[in-house]
Amino acid sequence: MAGIVSLLPSATEIVCALGAREDLAGVSHECDWPPDVIGLPVLTRAKMLPSPSSLAIDRSVRDVVRQALAVYDIDTALLEKISPAVVVTQDLCDVCAVSLTDVRSAVARLAKRDVTIVSLRPERLHDIFRDIEQTGAAIGRATEATRVVASLRARVDAVRGRATAAVARPSVLTVEWLEPVMLGGMWMPELITIAGGTPLVTTPGERAPTVSRAELARLDPDVVVVKPCGFPLERTVAEIDALPRVLPWSEWRCVRAGCVFLADGNAYFNRPGPRIVDSLEILAACIHPEIFADHRDRYPDAVLRVSPDLRTHRW
Repeated sequence: MAGIVSLLPSATEIVCALGAREDLAGVSHECDWPPDVIGLPVLTRAKMLPSPSSLAIDRSVRDVVRQALAVYDIDTALLEKISPAVVVTQDLCDVCAVSLTDVRSAVARLAKRDVTIVSLRPERLHDIFRDIEQTGAAIGRATEATRVVASLRARVDAVRGRATAAVARPSVLTVEWLEPVMLGGMWMPELITIAGGTPLVTTPGERAPTVSRAELARLDPDVVVVKPCGFPLERTVAEIDALPRVLPWSEWRCVRAGCVFLADGNAYFNRPGPRIVDSLEILAACIHPEIFADHRDRYPDAVLRVSPDLRTHRW
């Protein structure tokens, strides 16, 4: 299958995991994994300028949305030049990637009419596996997709099985965005449960809610994982001073116990592709380090532990 265009990072990872890297003809501006996709023709761009803080980014995005504008643009001239056979996109979040409506409009303007649009809509863990199979079927890699999903499910089952050895199920809160604070929803409550924890606030499939500091003060999580969407670890560390301002830092026992973690929210957790199982393994090591020490060692650069005085330490 020649001529695949992927317009979101998770789809690019899926295509490559299915062995179709050589068929990728174009990607989004955020596609960065596997590393050899960097340098491929880029078909999207964000309308907002880079912002210095999560609060500024949030305000910029909300302003664009209020004006009923798209958050991203598609390079339709480049899309016409590539003339793909398959375009993989999403129909879940217009803030995370180019909208399905804009993709359909761009494809409709192509001289080539026989273009397959694969739209991914992952809300829960099984949806991610379904999207891998759907992508595989569209690009002629159905057999590979079945194999990849079976391997991922086996790893999920391995974490679930080991977590049953835990004597307790700590309460877990995951932070999807720093300012304003948004909590992890969608597949995150499922991952927490599989990893041997008890998810707070959100339920499987629920969109990430925005919560106030007062609402957070009514919670007392055992473990907190801060993994802002789209932020590599070093980008989150750059905003570490915001934690006492947006979270009940002096009140939570987990802060004093050293059970607050910063994680790479760009590579993991917020990309609903093959590395969602890596995310599960990382999460399990945060919740039950005594059971999943091997996973902590496997991902040494994915997480930092935060002390009450905001110093970071290797986890």
